[in-house]
Amino acid sequence: MLTKRKKQNVIKEARTHDADTGSPQVQASLLSKQIDELSTHLRKNKKDVHSRRGLLQMVADRRKHLKYLERTDVKAYNALTKKLGLKR
Repeated sequence: MLTKRKKQNVIKEARTHDADTGSPQVQASLLSKQIDELSTHLRKNKKDVHSRRGLLQMVADRRKHLKYLERTDVKAYNALTKKLGLKR
């Protein structure tokens, strides 16, 4: 679970303008942060199947946002994947 302060920091780094909270860049960044935190939780709690299912849903949701961003704005997609460390 992201705290309010962590969430605000992620939004501040990924937003495209001052009032931006729902763009694909922001949503993918938030999901990436949540995925990182949940991954560390699952390393400690290997039998937590319900959280593992939620993790898979978040990964799929992030993938959808990134595919949309790739279709609409390739430059923003490349910048975001580089920033998040998702591209090989």
